[in-house]
Amino acid sequence: MQDINPLAPTNKISFQGDYGANSDMACRDMFPDMEPLPCPTFEDAFVALENGDADLAMIPIENTLAGRVADIHYLLPLSRLHIVGEYFMPIRFQLMVLPGVKHDEIRTVHSHIHALGQCRKIIRSHGWKAVVAGDTAGAAKLVSEKGDRSMAALAPRLAAPLYGLDIIAENVEDSENNITRFVVLARDEDDQKRSTADELFITTFVFNVRNIPAALYKAMGGFATNGVNMTKLESYQIGGKFTATQFYADIEGHPDDAPVRRALEELRFFSEKVRILGVYKAHEMRGKL
Repeated sequence: MQDINPLAPTNKISFQGDYGANSDMACRDMFPDMEPLPCPTFEDAFVALENGDADLAMIPIENTLAGRVADIHYLLPLSRLHIVGEYFMPIRFQLMVLPGVKHDEIRTVHSHIHALGQCRKIIRSHGWKAVVAGDTAGAAKLVSEKGDRSMAALAPRLAAPLYGLDIIAENVEDSENNITRFVVLARDEDDQKRSTADELFITTFVFNVRNIPAALYKAMGGFATNGVNMTKLESYQIGGKFTATQFYADIEGHPDDAPVRRALEELRFFSEKVRILGVYKAHEMRGKL
């Protein structure tokens, strides 16, 4: 019998949530020729990629209003996956209902907790009750399945035709400056090289500094002295210990660049562990927000 390769190409990209979620929209925008693969949890989306059920994964990592997606900062370093790209997407919420429902029939509005928090004005102005759902598209699916005319959902535009709902108010978010940054994950590293001198790359890595005085200050010094711009530095506890701290960082530049190479060498000297999670081209919206 011929062996079946479990990691044969699938032309699928996994994401967390139901069809119609923001992550689904990001998949379709960035990879229109790939088939989105919905997964119940972020961990399931990771596993689908690791097991070969998908070729890529589209994962939200931070939002301009809600901040970082904490689960991802925990899952990424534990996985064997690599960041090979990023995507910035403006987040817009549509108020959707069963066909023919009017504003005065609505009693409850269902959505993800972050979406409800980002659409407070319309909810409060109408006196509707906010009900937390697992995700935005799942809320639209729930409204469709329940068939209750008093229920509405806040969800991406894509969810309305998928679940047979009408949009009765568009772009109801409180702030226009609502952007989610997604990272694209793959099983293998993408050895991307510069094609032009001014091409902007992002290098993402995690590290644990040595347990010595001023270790973090010294580890970071190489980036300052070499003129490397660090766009993100976050810390979080690992292993349930307050003394075990891991740092997550994004810098502008490629490890092949001499300044970045020198900065990483200095980082490694003062760190117990350094792991590069990905080297990838910056999205066109980076720096414009």
